[in-house]
Amino acid sequence: MIRTLIAASLFVISTSFAAFSNDVTHTVVDFQDLEDWDKDDHEKALDAFLVTCPDLNDPDWSALCALAQQKPDAKGFFELFFRPVIIEDGDPALFTGYFEPELSGSLSPSARYRYPLYRQPPESVNAGLWYPRRVIETSNVMTGRGLEIAWVDDPVELFFLQIQGSGRVKLPSGRMIRVGYQGANGHEYRSIGAELVRRGVFEAHQVSAQVIKNWVRRNPVAGQELLWSNPSYVFFRRVDSVPAERGPLGAMNRSVTTGRTIAVDPAFVPLGAPVWIEKEGANPIRRLMVAQDTGSAIKGAQRADVFMGTGDTAGREAGRLRDPGRMVTLLPIQRAYAMETEPGL
Repeated sequence: MIRTLIAASLFVISTSFAAFSNDVTHTVVDFQDLEDWDKDDHEKALDAFLVTCPDLNDPDWSALCALAQQKPDAKGFFELFFRPVIIEDGDPALFTGYFEPELSGSLSPSARYRYPLYRQPPESVNAGLWYPRRVIETSNVMTGRGLEIAWVDDPVELFFLQIQGSGRVKLPSGRMIRVGYQGANGHEYRSIGAELVRRGVFEAHQVSAQVIKNWVRRNPVAGQELLWSNPSYVFFRRVDSVPAERGPLGAMNRSVTTGRTIAVDPAFVPLGAPVWIEKEGANPIRRLMVAQDTGSAIKGAQRADVFMGTGDTAGREAGRLRDPGRMVTLLPIQRAYAMETEPGL
């Protein structure tokens, strides 16, 4: 999914009209109802909360952030000042994973590093539909304009970098540079995984990022055509303000935390809020995380994307994560009870 920075208005901890519709319920529960709550490392959750809570300009949350900055006992802090709220819209919970890709590249082209990672051309910013992927990659529309940020050695990894929207490039010296989403060409994203299923190459349950990468590399001609079947193209910017050892910027314009940040739908779950995760599946997760990111595919009250980290290992873990479960949002006490759905409604 393409991750973009959210406007400052989303920093206000509030709930949109969608969360107040008749189809959405808010149920306050006890901390003892959270499975394995006592076993979590609440200090790590508090550290993640502190990354973004200073940006919350709602009085309730600002007061809680001030208390959190005094580094109280983390478990007691959450239990004393929050109440768990199950927010539901009728759809079942779904957890997926995302990660930050790491590519090998160079600041100058060579026989190995041949695939450019571009800044956005000025004329494309307000153009609506600009040139599709095939034209951008096969014509001279980008040539000789100094728009290259770096050159990488793998066009398949570059394609998936565009899907994620941010990543790191490791230079031959070992130095890292970070890039983030700047803009796109205006064309609708088309899933190449869905295209492979449509062609009968794979069944839907067989498709993953790694499966697609392997198929494209085994079939270079057909694979290139497959990549071109997605006309959407993403342009990047250097993100030098974030040290390479820290996580990429999320929707709140702060670094996300591996295993403690989730992307949510801010129409239901306020950005910056702690969220208790009960993910089922082969590798269950019982953990307090923080809603610090969004994503174009993350829609619904019980929908979350877990940030798994940077690099290939994180990418494989993220690609395998697609599980049911439950998410419970921690809200300030007075807000939790004010939003609680009355019985029978």
